[in-house]
Amino acid sequence: MSISKRKSKRTSSRGKRRGKKSFIFNGLKQSILAVSVLLILILCLGVLIHNALKKSVSPPAPLASVPEILRVPIHQPPHITPPIYEVFPKTETPPEQPITPPKHFPEGKPPKVAIIIDDMGYNEQIASRFIQLKAAFTFSILPFSPHERQVAQLANENGIELMLHLPMEPDEYPGINPGPGALLERMSPDVLLHQLNDDLDAVPYIKGVNNHMGSRLTASSDQMNQICSVIKRRHLFFIDSKTTPKSKVASSARLFHVPYAERDVFLDNVQDADAIRKQVQLLIQKALRNGYALAIGHPHKITCQVLQEELPELNRKVQIVPASELVHSAG
Repeated sequence: MSISKRKSKRTSSRGKRRGKKSFIFNGLKQSILAVSVLLILILCLGVLIHNALKKSVSPPAPLASVPEILRVPIHQPPHITPPIYEVFPKTETPPEQPITPPKHFPEGKPPKVAIIIDDMGYNEQIASRFIQLKAAFTFSILPFSPHERQVAQLANENGIELMLHLPMEPDEYPGINPGPGALLERMSPDVLLHQLNDDLDAVPYIKGVNNHMGSRLTASSDQMNQICSVIKRRHLFFIDSKTTPKSKVASSARLFHVPYAERDVFLDNVQDADAIRKQVQLLIQKALRNGYALAIGHPHKITCQVLQEELPELNRKVQIVPASELVHSAG
């Protein structure tokens, strides 16, 4: 065999070996690349799962970072629709006749009447309608209601006295829930006082407090004593809505020297114009007999309408004053 043929054969053999090595090397590179891509995908998927799990178990944001209007206990989310306005005592119905004949008062010194409109904070329009009546009503605002601050600001700008309408447990609980911020009988003293202070901080410009529902809680001396101790420290007054004849509010207010009064008439326990008119007349009669009387109404259109119609007679016979003018020292 010639030298040139042997060289050509060796060159061809080396080329085949190089091609085989190149094929193996390229295949290895592709395998490594595929494994690398797979590992990156697995790592990315792991990060996504980790973050999702972390979010699902992360603790809730501290109260300071939550908008004030939503500062309510986790187990009591804010209502979207208005709550039940009141659980009225079942024995109270509009009377047909005056209880006793009224007294006569000296000219220029009419008896005083306070009219509290409870459960404010859910409707700015109805608040404006009551304000437009130009009477010295008192608004009592539910804590953590969706428009609590707007209504409080509007009322304050128009000279309307403000109170906190403090939700308390009724006998019918849990069938009837008093709403966000409620004080419940099962709460420990620390929890109850913490919730009470949160409720008091929720509504600006308040001068006093009255109970929303509360037929069960106001009948508890221990818990009313705790509540009155805070009311005293904050220099507020307390008005008992009298949702139960078993109420201990007066004795607790006396113990802590908290300025106190109690409701004489519910205006709209029956939401009927004639029934509300009868209650307005009963309010006038009680004021003429005792020198003062305190009524509670609610933000119903029919209540606002009847009060508008009855205001001329009310102004002739009594003086409508803020609720603070009817409280007295219970001690």
